[in-house]
Amino acid sequence: MHATLTRRRLALFALFFIPGVTIASWVTRTPAIRDLLQLSTAEMGLVLFGLSAGSMIGILSSGPLVARFGARPLIFVGTLGVILSMPTIGSGSAIGAPLVVTAGLFMFGLGMGGSEIAMNVEGADIERGFGRPVLPALHGFFSLGTVVGATAGIGFTALAVPVVWHLGAVGAIATAALIAAIPHVPPGVGIAQRDADTRSGRGRLRSALDGRLILIGVVVLAMAFAEGTANDWLPLVMVDGHGLDPAFGSAVYAVFAASMTVGRFAGGPFIERFGRPAVLCASAVSGVVGLAIVIFVDHQVAAGAAVILWGLGASLGFPVALSVAGASGQDPATRVAIVATVGYVAFLVGPPLLGFIGEHAGLRTALLAPLALMAVAILLAPRVAERRSVERREETPTA
Repeated sequence: MHATLTRRRLALFALFFIPGVTIASWVTRTPAIRDLLQLSTAEMGLVLFGLSAGSMIGILSSGPLVARFGARPLIFVGTLGVILSMPTIGSGSAIGAPLVVTAGLFMFGLGMGGSEIAMNVEGADIERGFGRPVLPALHGFFSLGTVVGATAGIGFTALAVPVVWHLGAVGAIATAALIAAIPHVPPGVGIAQRDADTRSGRGRLRSALDGRLILIGVVVLAMAFAEGTANDWLPLVMVDGHGLDPAFGSAVYAVFAASMTVGRFAGGPFIERFGRPAVLCASAVSGVVGLAIVIFVDHQVAAGAAVILWGLGASLGFPVALSVAGASGQDPATRVAIVATVGYVAFLVGPPLLGFIGEHAGLRTALLAPLALMAVAILLAPRVAERRSVERREETPTA
């Protein structure tokens, strides 16, 4: 049993790594892609709405599809869409076709929105099997993928490697990882019991209206929005808002990704020692301080260093909130799917809206939106400690 769980966990490590590599590869080349397409900031925001549209469809359909078919088929199809988006975005950039790039981003959002929720349902099931925190490390592999992708992106940017070759190579490597990992994901995880409540949707509605789950959803929305904002806009914030050249802008993003990775891999012991509410609150405080420095301090070195606090602050919010959701009541797969849906809407759909604010007020000013949400998370995070005795009983490992 333990060996099977270990194989599932290793496979999921690889599957979380793939979207991290791909999204970082896209993000580090956004200045080059914008220049190839000859777009303004607002026009770039419109291109990013391809990502938003695909994400909304993938996110909103994923939960019901997982409940009907299980996590595995959603993981495979969604990850394949993410992989195929890379050469599509690269080709569209090479020929100067914004619509092709938009289509590639739509494909990316559709695939990631669908597969990530399914992977979190699978990850929560593995976490319950081990009886200890697993989701932070799984999300750590997503962040590790962003580090690898960003580091490669910095090199390709500095060497002026064409975007189409860069993203095509990423797609090929990710395909090999998918083929190796997917056989170890078991079928059936996340399929809902076909009772009367499930058929009518009343069970999902009761979970969605649970007051504590709504509270967890607000916290994860704030954390995921802060993370998604960096993934979409950080290189451009550093280039346009702080005057760095594109290579250094990509380097700052790599620092953010590395901070996210460190926070997620180191988070497990802190969660076990201090508890999830305290870790969520400390994460939100760190994110607020980092974002505030990037926004208000007009100094390149200070802004670059503050990205570390931003990354550490955003690192644990999403996986910790998912763990809390899974332990907050009956039907944990449905609860994880609901909170993951909220998080991925914030992560993938929210940040493109900042392009319109950035066009009129500057990208640094646009960051006030994630700053305000993180401040709200500071106030709400301690309240996830409610019903502590119930949470402790549900987290106790079974023989």
